[in-house]
Amino acid sequence: MNRRFPPSRLGFIPAAQRAPARARPHRTVRIALSAGISVLAAACASQLDSPNADAARSAVQAAAFRHQGSDAGSFDPNWWAAFNDPSLIALVREAQQANLDVRIAATRVLQARAGSTAAASRLAPTLGLNGSASDQRSGLPDAYKRTSPDTRALRASLDLGWEIDVFGAARASADAATLDADASMEAAEGARLLASSEVARLYIGWQGSRLRLQQIEAMLQTQSDTERLTRSREAQGLSSRFDVARAAAETQTLAAQLPSLRTLVATTGHQISLLLGRSATQPLPMLDEHVAPQLPDVPALPPGQPAELLARRPDLRAAERQLAAEGARLREARADLLPRFFIAALFGGQDLTINRQALSPVRYSNVALAFSMPLFNAGRLHAAEDRASARERGAALHYERAVLGAVQEVEDSLVVIAQERERAHSLDALRAQRRTALHHAESLRREGQIDLLQLLDAQRGVISAELAWTEHRTQLVLDAVQLYKALGGGWRLPVAKDAAVAAGTPISASSR
Repeated sequence: MNRRFPPSRLGFIPAAQRAPARARPHRTVRIALSAGISVLAAACASQLDSPNADAARSAVQAAAFRHQGSDAGSFDPNWWAAFNDPSLIALVREAQQANLDVRIAATRVLQARAGSTAAASRLAPTLGLNGSASDQRSGLPDAYKRTSPDTRALRASLDLGWEIDVFGAARASADAATLDADASMEAAEGARLLASSEVARLYIGWQGSRLRLQQIEAMLQTQSDTERLTRSREAQGLSSRFDVARAAAETQTLAAQLPSLRTLVATTGHQISLLLGRSATQPLPMLDEHVAPQLPDVPALPPGQPAELLARRPDLRAAERQLAAEGARLREARADLLPRFFIAALFGGQDLTINRQALSPVRYSNVALAFSMPLFNAGRLHAAEDRASARERGAALHYERAVLGAVQEVEDSLVVIAQERERAHSLDALRAQRRTALHHAESLRREGQIDLLQLLDAQRGVISAELAWTEHRTQLVLDAVQLYKALGGGWRLPVAKDAAVAAGTPISASSR
């Protein structure tokens, strides 16, 4: 029996014969990457090989971002715990499990793993067991059964097919599928990081909006007292109608801010419910509006966030594996231009009975070696190679852009946090001055040197300073979350805190 067998689909070969699962990209890709981001790309993409890879990795280990120094410590994977807020911790943990985008990404991982298993099966032979039983009876007289006998046959055979991967086409296909599965897993990790950071961002905004709402309500109460006092003074001829109109306008200005803040609080809670895979009609127990609003503590950032933390970003790891997968597909396209070799074998036996007379069992076998080689296909295979090469170059550019964008995000976050902390000094001085002014106003009021209107102005000044401080605190915590996200889900902790983190002890936060 001489026939060509299709490529096999079983996935076992000796471990010593397995080629590395990581693909080596094309030389032009390595030149493009090393020319643009030789240092960061070598650190973030352990799968990419370049002439200066070892030197680049050594340089990155000693490098730091421009806006911080260098430091040693351990990576904190549960970054949200550094804010010391039980509600935030509960929300993030639920989002990592129940978020719909995370669950969709998990199904894509299963699909990619199944595709990897199917592609790897080409490297092993296929085995098939065939069997049949037949019983043919004509009902004719015995004299006629010499030319048309009654027969009964039992057959069984073992069928073997194997494509010998001489030029690595099957191996390249399996590598590409494995790298696709790795990329899908990194994408799932990226979905978890995005869900965690988005829940943290919305929760901080929810708390900040409630705190601002509380402070504006206090300012509105003070301003309402000021307006009533101004109207009373106007009735006594001590204030003008202009003073009354100005006080009333300030009251209405504050009152107009309340509906938008209440709307923001409600819609933010609805968005958090959606991220948790819940209906917006069901209140979240973690968002208890009866509890006084409070912003989480901002963790003290240790000096130095090494550039090697960029290697932890899921989107960069996914882009790197996609680049390696495209390199493997280019190798497969090139191997398709070369001959393909197949082995086919058939081993079987037959038990035959003719006219109720059993014959000796028959054994048969057939072993064949076949090959196929493309001779003319109107440029189809060369076009496939060109297409794979272009896709690899595009993946290289995508990876380069992702790395440069990641660096920008980290640098921007570091600058924003540094400037926000500088802003805190001015706001601290403002709060201190307003409180001092209020203290003096209260003393002067007790001594009868000023009236109630001036005291209320001083009180509004203190509340206004506290409102500015709340906005600063909210923005600072949001900037910290953004930095966590830009660094791939965390930063390095000081060495002194390593043992506490390992034991699950909360990290001390900076003072308010």
